[in-house]
Amino acid sequence: MRLIVVAIAGLTAAALLSACAPGVGGGSYSRDQARREQNVRMGVVDSVREVQIEGTRSGVGPAAGAVVGGIAGSTVGHGRGAAVGAVLGSVAGGVAGQAAEQAGTRQTGYEITVRLDNGRLIAVTQAADETFKPGDRVRLVSDGATTRVTH
Repeated sequence: MRLIVVAIAGLTAAALLSACAPGVGGGSYSRDQARREQNVRMGVVDSVREVQIEGTRSGVGPAAGAVVGGIAGSTVGHGRGAAVGAVLGSVAGGVAGQAAEQAGTRQTGYEITVRLDNGRLIAVTQAADETFKPGDRVRLVSDGATTRVTH
């Protein structure tokens, strides 16, 4: 029973740590994007579709899961049995840790289709941290690699 509690605690910690990863929303900027000139274009929202933005794969979840799984697996049997249990526990824990990390960082987003003032139609996907509806006048801020839609 104690092993189950330790395993659950480890996987929970991995999921919580990975949840600290930066978001991909309209109001979220990375440190590298700060103080960088960006181009601004104007347009009107044509359509909005809800999407799921998959979770991060930082390696924290699998690593924590492998450690917890290895410790839990090593308590099975003695000698070679404990070694085999540790290896199998590490593999299973790593897989479970990765799944926990991805599930913990998955978020709802929007695919926002915008008709630019020049007539061109583009789509931007970002976290659902701001509400958009067709007909909204919006601005698109882009640094050449990342584009975000804001009001």
